[in-house]
Amino acid sequence: MTETRQNDIHQPLTRVQAAVNAGDLEAVLSLIDEVCAPDLVLHTPVPSSETGPALMKAVWITLMGAFPDLRVDTREVITEGDKTVYRNVVTGTHHGTYMGVPPTGRTVSYDEIFIVRVVDGKIAEVRGVVDTAAQMRQLGLIPAPHTPAGSTAPAAPARAAGSREAKE
Repeated sequence: MTETRQNDIHQPLTRVQAAVNAGDLEAVLSLIDEVCAPDLVLHTPVPSSETGPALMKAVWITLMGAFPDLRVDTREVITEGDKTVYRNVVTGTHHGTYMGVPPTGRTVSYDEIFIVRVVDGKIAEVRGVVDTAAQMRQLGLIPAPHTPAGSTAPAAPARAAGSREAKE
């Protein structure tokens, strides 16, 4: 894939992410109208009766309302054909109601992975996995995993000798 083609695929989401990181909700909402296909399919853990770009807007209104200093930092990008996988770390301070939870003032930092399909320069589909358990733990809504007395952290899971993590 040429660099120009990769940039065409990355640009729509990169522009939205830049507006999110600037804390500019109005720009985010305007960009969604510009960069999302009218028949956008969005698979998200944020409950909503909306569909298409309206659902994407509802997600960002919810997140940026609850976490006004929200920041999305992309750590890894993989592009294949018309799809791009983004591995992000999201951070923010809980200053607004989130999924029915009143503000806690706590800071969260969690991982997410999204697969974004772009067709004719527009975001056509977004499928994501968000570490909501980490969100809930950090907001104090669920307990941290149990650690035995005297230990500071759970043991890391064993990795297969040929796994990518074992090589890094």
